[in-house]
Amino acid sequence: MAIPFDYETLRLIWWLLLGVLLIGFTLTDGYDLGVAALLPFIARTDEERRLAINSIAPTWEGHQVWLILGGGAIFAAWPFVYAISFSGFYLAIFLVLAALILRPVAFKYRSKHDDPAWRSRWDWALFVGGFVPALVFGVAVGNVLLGAPFRLNSDLRAFYEGSLLGLFSPFTLLTGLLSVAMVVLHGAGWLALKAEDGVVMDRARRWGKIAALLVIALFAIGGVMVAMMNIGYRLEGELDPAGPSNPLWATSVPAAGAWLDNYGRHPWMLLAPILGFLGPILAYVAIAGRKQSLLFIGSALAVVGIISTVGLSMFPFILPSSIDPHSSLMVWNASSSHLTLWIMLVVTLIFLPIVLAYTAWVLKILFGRVTLDDVRTNPDFY
Repeated sequence: MAIPFDYETLRLIWWLLLGVLLIGFTLTDGYDLGVAALLPFIARTDEERRLAINSIAPTWEGHQVWLILGGGAIFAAWPFVYAISFSGFYLAIFLVLAALILRPVAFKYRSKHDDPAWRSRWDWALFVGGFVPALVFGVAVGNVLLGAPFRLNSDLRAFYEGSLLGLFSPFTLLTGLLSVAMVVLHGAGWLALKAEDGVVMDRARRWGKIAALLVIALFAIGGVMVAMMNIGYRLEGELDPAGPSNPLWATSVPAAGAWLDNYGRHPWMLLAPILGFLGPILAYVAIAGRKQSLLFIGSALAVVGIISTVGLSMFPFILPSSIDPHSSLMVWNASSSHLTLWIMLVVTLIFLPIVLAYTAWVLKILFGRVTLDDVRTNPDFY
């Protein structure tokens, strides 16, 4: 079978696609998580909470497809990464899934009973379903930057030597809080677009200001820590980008500031951290000027910039090992076969545009603000 792309190119394409899927998930489900995390702080009455909930209720289920696509892409394109991350981070993933399961249950059950205490409990469940995944996803990214405690033996069997509590360190807690601030800003941007002009929108803007400032501060502090602390890995020697997938055929070493090397070699990559700062700055300015669309654009740029910064900083590493750098997984040594990547690319080129078209169609159909009158009179609202 003739494959029009060489192995190196397909590996690079799938590394880019993985980034696109992660960004797509955060851009869509990110504002769902952000609205849920904001719920106790922006809505004080039952009607106000219902207004916030119904700004995301019609679309949140469809956004889960991005999470499934991301997990599927890791499984099929980067089997070593899937095996180590999904087994080593098992308890953290279980924590995320447990929190995410609370969300549909809370959506369905909160309005089944008029008791204020009943609804309050489910509203707090929605908060947990938004805050916990955002925090744990950010902590996971911090651990990827630090390196995961795993090693591979000569048979390529993986041994993970970490624990759930070991995932939480000062640096990973910072990245977790950055993740929470980022999705809260995105949720505030969504509410600015979807909620009627009133107290819910006003409170969302106030929290959006705080979130924007936190994103700027935490992103800057994280960059300083990466530059100053022993965070980062470098490849030693040569690694054939078109060679067989065997992580043990490459050698890497930990090195302070190594995650900044790519910006010196490829200055165009600086666009990512620049966007990471410009996005929240734009959002803050938009809040002050009551420019609702600009606020959402700013929060979206922050998402794109921050996630891209992580990927570009680490390239070609995907999951380095903190206890055995020799076992580190990279774009060039941890992928599926040439043929597998090609077949998956064909499938993706068919179905990803369908997902994008469906998402755009749903957002177009549901375009418009949710009002308190809608909440009071529409029997289909939660």
